[in-house]
Amino acid sequence: MTCPSDGPVDAATLREWGLPAPGRTKQSRGDAVVVGASRRTPGAVMLALEAALRVGAGRVATLVPGSVDAVIGAQLPEAAVFALPEDAGEPIDGAAATALAHADAVLVGPGFDDVTETRATLMAVVKTGVRRLVLDAYALAVLDDVPRGALPRDLVLTPNEDELRMLTDTVDGDDSDLGRLVVRAARRFDATIAAYGLVGTPGGALLRVEGGGPGLATAGSGDALAGAVTGFLARGLPSDRACAWALWAHARAGDRLTVRRGLGFLARELVGELADAVHDLDGIG
Repeated sequence: MTCPSDGPVDAATLREWGLPAPGRTKQSRGDAVVVGASRRTPGAVMLALEAALRVGAGRVATLVPGSVDAVIGAQLPEAAVFALPEDAGEPIDGAAATALAHADAVLVGPGFDDVTETRATLMAVVKTGVRRLVLDAYALAVLDDVPRGALPRDLVLTPNEDELRMLTDTVDGDDSDLGRLVVRAARRFDATIAAYGLVGTPGGALLRVEGGGPGLATAGSGDALAGAVTGFLARGLPSDRACAWALWAHARAGDRLTVRRGLGFLARELVGELADAVHDLDGIG
């Protein structure tokens, strides 16, 4: 089944699309790398890394400031951990550069808290030869300062509403139609956009993914979504399908938690629910 050019994506659609066969080794499910974190917000990277694993990525690695690499390594032993250069303007080399160049999908942004350093790090990351790139959080704030040609052709953005308005130069209240804003951002940056159950493509298509509720509006939820998108990309899905799968799994995980707990579940609980959400459709045990 081809991806619909416009309209709803529901569970039946996703079942018909399916997911790539898992294969026999972790390498067959793809490598995901997450670049981000700061001393103030190291947890964002951990949420994104675990989300990528929970949706089926085979291996994960992360590049983080040296001030937090030991913490992240201890908290998420499944991940390979590399320290970013002390000076964000320095090139990334050695094993870290190899991990980025060989990754099936790379996410930049979760947990960064300095715009200048984020831009320098993003440029250093893309110079390693990254093929599929997801940008989130502070990495979205630097897009206007980065030539589109410097970024990979396969680019995905995962903005929240404030970031979506920033990407489209829209003042809050000027346009309440998030679908229109998603399409505008997709065209402006020649990227696939995943936000609020919507997937916008550079060609102007808008997909609407069912599910979700107010419980998803919790700290760290966006990091979980960005990680899920990266995980599905690492598994080899096209960008629009990876975003649709991630939005559905994210929403389904929230729905499952809402039934059991009501409002007030945590992002780390949401991440832990992703594997069961995917299993609800994919059925591979």
